[in-house]
Amino acid sequence: MSAYASLAAHFGRISAMSNAVGILQWDSDTMMPKGAAASRAESLALLRVLQHDMAVDPRLGDWLEAAAGDDTLGDWERANLREMRRVFTAQIALPADLVEASSKAISACEMAWRQARAESDFPALLPYLAEVLRLQREAGAAKGAILGLSPYDALLNDYEPGARIARIDALFDDLAAFLPGFTEEALAAQARRPAPGALEGPFAVEAQRGLGQRMMAALGYDFDRGRLDVSTHPFCGGADHDVRITTRYDEADFAKALMGVIHETGHALYEQGRPAGYMNQPVGQARGMVLHESQSLLMEMQACRSREFLGFAAPLMRAAFGGTGPEWEAEALWRRYTRIERGFIRVDADEVTYPAHVILRTRLEKAMIADDLPLAELPAAWNAGMKELLGTTPPNDRLGCLQDIHWPSGGWGYFPTYTLGAIAAAQLFDAACRAEPDTLPAIGRGDFAPLVGWLRTHVHGLGSLVDTDELLTRATGRPLDAGVFKAHLARRYLPA
Repeated sequence: MSAYASLAAHFGRISAMSNAVGILQWDSDTMMPKGAAASRAESLALLRVLQHDMAVDPRLGDWLEAAAGDDTLGDWERANLREMRRVFTAQIALPADLVEASSKAISACEMAWRQARAESDFPALLPYLAEVLRLQREAGAAKGAILGLSPYDALLNDYEPGARIARIDALFDDLAAFLPGFTEEALAAQARRPAPGALEGPFAVEAQRGLGQRMMAALGYDFDRGRLDVSTHPFCGGADHDVRITTRYDEADFAKALMGVIHETGHALYEQGRPAGYMNQPVGQARGMVLHESQSLLMEMQACRSREFLGFAAPLMRAAFGGTGPEWEAEALWRRYTRIERGFIRVDADEVTYPAHVILRTRLEKAMIADDLPLAELPAAWNAGMKELLGTTPPNDRLGCLQDIHWPSGGWGYFPTYTLGAIAAAQLFDAACRAEPDTLPAIGRGDFAPLVGWLRTHVHGLGSLVDTDELLTRATGRPLDAGVFKAHLARRYLPA
């Protein structure tokens, strides 16, 4: 076998191991009985150590060096080689005992978080979260040393290769300056429009599930390669060709679950649309979480809060829940689903206030990784940041710093990608609508094929062939830029 063929076979085995971890992790978050937590943590830790051992196999260095001189490789193979080297370099920075300790700490912290969140008891989570944070700092320092990055940039690099907090800080500072005044202006415009009438529940979970599956099918989700389940925190996970999503239901408000399903379906469409010939190779993976979040937010915010979508969805909602009256009409539903409110919960936030939630988390996690914010002071710092950025203070930690699973699950460096993804989503949706003029009219008919087809060509099917800025430039004519996002907000929330 050539050096490249040896690498491709080896990384195919790593991918198979990753698939096994993905399904076990999905089960842990959805169906696993509480009493199995300890043994599951051991199993996941072992698999992750074995996966790490495969990723740092001493042969990889020799194969990478030999393959670099192979002039028979095409563009995809060259890009795959680049991505293999990136994975190898990041993994050799981490000793196996750190990988094992981190996996076990995360498993314990996730279980503790579920109970602490339910009881709004941050002190109960504190020792578990402190151990996860300690190990994340250690991992960030180790990766940073080999990559020439700060610990936080090294953690961020895991979720968005090439991203740097200095650039993100500049984008977020600009948004933090823009959003307060814009929010006030948009709220004033909203007050001048008729308020949507209340939708009276309860809304049965089975009816919500059926409506969610109907929308998944409309968006193009392949049920032969995935499923819909329930979890404490909605997510998309699973394995290659087995892309599973979850949501959570509230019988008093069906929109939470429905928009959660649409959001996670956006993620799933990306996963199901990755290049089939390289599905188990690094170049066939999603480019990073900025583009991943762009796909979920493009579906949830750009497409499925449009007037066109609500025109299609309103009759289905009425049929699902037996709704009657003017509050169930498409225009009233559009006003409801584009309503701005300074709320406490990130996943329920509108697209105007959502960036403030992300800016807060980014500032806090950056400070905690740098040891500038003691973990015990997180609740107070969270509440102060909410007051500054959103003008509201959570009444308890369940609605404050305990609401997200990301830090307990080791996702430090992930949060910035949400708002970067919103910016990218605006650019991509704008470009898709310009390239395919039938995109919005088709959505009004429940036909997402023009939109998804464009995304398959310009995003999903490219995998990691090029970096995020290059992909956006090819697709939209510019790298990541908040200008289109701001223009979108103005069109939607400041009507003439």
